[in-house]
Amino acid sequence: MRIARAALLAAALAVVATSAAAQTYPSRPITFIEPFSAGGPSDAVARIVAQAMAKSLGQSVVVENITGAAGTIAAARLARAAPDGYTIGMATWSTHVVSPVVYHPSYSVFKDFAPVALLTETPLVLVASKKIPADNLRGLIAWLKANPNTALQGIAGGTDQVIGFLFQMRTGTKFQTVPYRGLALAMQDLVAGRIDLLFDQPADVLPQIKAGTVKAYAVTAKRRLTVAPDIPTVDEAGLSGLYLTPWQSIWAPHGTPAAAIAKLNAAAVAALADPDVRKRLGDLAQEVVPRDRQTPSALGYYYTAEIDKWWPVIKAAGLKAE
Repeated sequence: MRIARAALLAAALAVVATSAAAQTYPSRPITFIEPFSAGGPSDAVARIVAQAMAKSLGQSVVVENITGAAGTIAAARLARAAPDGYTIGMATWSTHVVSPVVYHPSYSVFKDFAPVALLTETPLVLVASKKIPADNLRGLIAWLKANPNTALQGIAGGTDQVIGFLFQMRTGTKFQTVPYRGLALAMQDLVAGRIDLLFDQPADVLPQIKAGTVKAYAVTAKRRLTVAPDIPTVDEAGLSGLYLTPWQSIWAPHGTPAAAIAKLNAAAVAALADPDVRKRLGDLAQEVVPRDRQTPSALGYYYTAEIDKWWPVIKAAGLKAE
């Protein structure tokens, strides 16, 4: 009887403690793990959103850049973190759709993470060195067919590898890839004429396009970019249906309390509704997803759909860790 009473008392105290923790969460700063280097598009989104989330949460949200192995090092760190709501992480299409297939990490993308919020989406832009003679996408395809395995595509591993593979499959062209630790370095070589092609996010390519140092051919989406309306879509440019729109999202370690997930999601939703945040994200060509797609459950369903759609493609491409 005493043992039973002690067990009941312990359970009751645990409920009280859990309730109290939920009411006081967060009581200290939150770490936001970012898988890419400072200054890149993903990092910019993380910092804009983190700053706004801090206002709702009443605590600092500190972005910590943990780079390497196409985001798998950062994801492993998040998977091992205490599931207490004080560590969250940025997950992108590249880190959570491509990297699990290519790198075979120690963690499970299905078992070790809990969805928090889908944030933004942005398509890619195909750009080329000024030395390429073609002035439009049809001309580029014709030039690549006439010069097989001559052109060099800069890749950082992930999204750009997949779209490069699909481009070659769809057009019957062949070119080589050159791995980089980041596309910022690849862009430098593209401008210098040491490589020929890049598929990169608008935030990286638009300054170079405006400066006239690279050629822009198409956007990998159905609609033109609001911030760069002169760049045609792949449909308009002559390669219908070559769509790939990477996304940014927030996840937590599996087992993070539902109350903490709810508060984190509410803070993210409030951030995405802020006009200043939306403008800053829009300036980076990051499109905030609709409100009904910002919930944890919506992110979970969407992620599963993305896995079902893209893993067969990635496996067929035979992509290897660079």
